[in-house]
Amino acid sequence: MDDDVSRVELRPVAEADLELLDRLTNDPVAAGEHQWFGWHDPGYLRRRWHETGMLTAESGMLVPVLGGRVLGLVSWHRTRTGPTSYCWNVGLVLAPEARGHGHGTEAQRLLAEYLFAHTQLNRVEATTEVGNRAEQRSLEKAGFTREGVLRGYGFRDGEWRDHVIYSVVRSDLART
Repeated sequence: MDDDVSRVELRPVAEADLELLDRLTNDPVAAGEHQWFGWHDPGYLRRRWHETGMLTAESGMLVPVLGGRVLGLVSWHRTRTGPTSYCWNVGLVLAPEARGHGHGTEAQRLLAEYLFAHTQLNRVEATTEVGNRAEQRSLEKAGFTREGVLRGYGFRDGEWRDHVIYSVVRSDLART
């Protein structure tokens, strides 16, 4: 198999991707247990794509692809960490058929590298529910460091849930 076809890559969202992205964010089965947050405006992603192409100075979305097949989405938004400082908070949703193959690990690693290469922020962070062991392993394999538990951090499915926070900073990349 050609190396270019067997590697996960990130690319901007295309109009043809919008149906899958809407399914991953607005379909409880496709989103999966830890990413289903209830029904929302089904036209939101299409409007956002038409307005900004999913890329702004404060946030963005890319699609991880493998051999031309869209695997899901990675996203980020700027989060304030102090009066004059910010970091990136990132997220990942994979299509059900793309889960469990290491693609999420590679996509999250590539996203952190992309953000460090094209922005001046020093920190990329991610949170996931305490019970989402697969995502915790994925973040660790992608080079993120587990920092601790955020109690009662996220509301999903009628309950406040504890999250684990992970981060990678620029100096971490020099060690890999």
